[in-house]
Amino acid sequence: MDTLYTILKHAHSGLRWVVLFLLLAAIANAFSKRRGGSVYPGKEKLALYALMSVHIQLILGLVLYLWLSPLVSFEGEIMSNAVTRFYTVEHLVGMLAAIALVTVGYSKAKRQKELNRGWKTIGVYYLLGLLLILLSIPWPFRAGLVGGWF
Repeated sequence: MDTLYTILKHAHSGLRWVVLFLLLAAIANAFSKRRGGSVYPGKEKLALYALMSVHIQLILGLVLYLWLSPLVSFEGEIMSNAVTRFYTVEHLVGMLAAIALVTVGYSKAKRQKELNRGWKTIGVYYLLGLLLILLSIPWPFRAGLVGGWF
């Protein structure tokens, strides 16, 4: 079980960079095309790839959260230990909210009736989701958390 945990933890941590890159690229693409007056096609591939990467990250995270992680605890004084609280509550809630924003943004953009309004919808929702993700990642420089760069 420790080997599976290590593999999934590194996959989850490494995939973070793919998610961040795709979200940044989708946001930059959306705002540049919005500014250029481009018509939103309804099925934007870059935004879709960002959405898919976020959902793959969700699946990996839920497997770690529900079954494998020794950092998650559902018993005792969860809120009194900063590391346990972060991984059991803060990381989960922040990431679920971010994934919801990205998903809603993509879905709303597909249904936009105005010609280029979908670009703004993608840009704003993905940007808000990205900010929540950045706040919820256990970065190595955050005191007490055991996160790594990969």
